[in-house]
Amino acid sequence: MFDRNMHLLAFGINHKTAPVEIREQAAFAPENLAKALGSLTNSGAADEVAILSTCNRTELYCGFEKANADHVFDWFCDYHKLGPKDVAPYVYKHPDHAAVKHAFRVASGLDSMVLGEPQILGQMKDAFNLAHSAGTTGKVLNQLFQRSFSVAKQVRTDTAIGANAVSVAYAAVSLAKQIFSDLSQHSVLLIGAGETIELCAQHLREQGVHNMIVANRTIARAEILANAFQAEAIALADMPDRLVDADIVISSTASQLPILGKGAIERALKKRKHRPMFLLDIAVPRDIEAEVGELSDVYLYTVDDLKEVVAENVQSRKEAAVEAEHIIDLQVVSFMLWIQSLEQVPAIIALRESADKLRHAEVERAQRLLKSGADPEQVIQQLGRSLTNKLTHTPTSVLKRANLDGNLDLLAAARKLFKLKEK
Repeated sequence: MFDRNMHLLAFGINHKTAPVEIREQAAFAPENLAKALGSLTNSGAADEVAILSTCNRTELYCGFEKANADHVFDWFCDYHKLGPKDVAPYVYKHPDHAAVKHAFRVASGLDSMVLGEPQILGQMKDAFNLAHSAGTTGKVLNQLFQRSFSVAKQVRTDTAIGANAVSVAYAAVSLAKQIFSDLSQHSVLLIGAGETIELCAQHLREQGVHNMIVANRTIARAEILANAFQAEAIALADMPDRLVDADIVISSTASQLPILGKGAIERALKKRKHRPMFLLDIAVPRDIEAEVGELSDVYLYTVDDLKEVVAENVQSRKEAAVEAEHIIDLQVVSFMLWIQSLEQVPAIIALRESADKLRHAEVERAQRLLKSGADPEQVIQQLGRSLTNKLTHTPTSVLKRANLDGNLDLLAAARKLFKLKEK
């Protein structure tokens, strides 16, 4: 199935190839990763290995001296107790340059569910660090991962792949940042405790926001979310009284009727002495009455406003991804040239060992002559002649034969190799 001379394999499943129930079965628990790495290398299926396991992908990056790529699939199925026929339709196997390109694309966020998302780079770094600490990486994978990180940095620097928000939660926080440039100086009221609000809380924390209040109909759920972000939890019934404390309000509940009306906002503004409020309603149906947008000192946005921003940004990222692919293609060529150079290392080592063996023999011979009382000047001259003759004997014989055979390519290569001048 695979070329016996391959050096690399990227093997795995992801959100594009496998449903969640398959991804769940193929995932590696973090606490078991080190043992899994050792198990794979000890099995003889790969000489080097790193495992990347996230909610959206499970990938094995393998390096070989002698290709045993088919055995990786067997080990993978055996480890997870999966039937080969059951998992085979979902698996991808990228050998050699395709493996390099895949690694570069993953690190750059081009293979992610959200195009250009940066979290995968950190996950790849964690995967590499664990494998490196476990002693399961070597020359090839060390270079592959370091190049992947470098390429990802270049993609982010030279393109706009990560410049704009492409999730509603991230877009919400980005919009808030446009209204209040330094979010760390402002307080936030989060209404609801679902996934979108949790993502908002995460992005707000990354922006340095420390003063957050989580209001939810079920106080226990609010407390779970609040504890995760060192925030305060309150019941939804107490929310109107806490509006006065909020510079930013982000609401996303499952309520079928508005939970925040014009009157409540008016009372809060009066107590705030008309300091502006940023209100973001990302619920469907809406949580905040549309009339609230008529008030002065209020910036009200809905999920539709954000979707327009996200749609524009997705298109922008797609255009940036085209540029990123060009960068990756060039870097893949560079990496494969490095891989090819490794094939010449044994020949270089053999050449140096042969020369060292000759040198050692001639130096020993010269030392014996000196100890026997021979003239040092003659010994040095003889050492030089002998080394020259023995080092050039084989190349001279080969070049004479090449001249007789009309092997012009070899003659030209010799001139280049030994920097010989034309006569």
